[in-house]
Amino acid sequence: QVQLVESGGKLVQAGDSLRLSCACSGFRFSNYAMGWFREAPGKEREFVANDLTYAHSVKGRFTISRDNANNTAYLQMNRLKPEDTAIYYCAASTRLTTSLHEYDYWGQGTQVTVSS
Repeated sequence: QVQLVESGGKLVQAGDSLRLSCACSGFRFSNYAMGWFREAPGKEREFVANDLTYAHSVKGRFTISRDNANNTAYLQMNRLKPEDTAIYYCAASTRLTTSLHEYDYWGQGTQVTVSS
């Protein structure tokens, strides 16, 4: 069955860096675009990055990458800010899109907390 498993989330301080991983199985990883989304308390889930595009709020600080040989996607997050605190989700889509509604598969999420 399809599985996306995020890892790497934790409590960090403002200015720190963190790398999230998304291990995928059950589908042809190389045929899918990967995206990262986040959901902060009381807010809607929002787009963070996909293989080509970044949200304005993270551009220049976050970098998405992927290892097709190991079916894993990554999100490198630098210069973290308290407003980056959220549950981070990876997702897979057959389309390169920023719309969460167009993603077919989702992970369970990993918590990132940035203290000031």
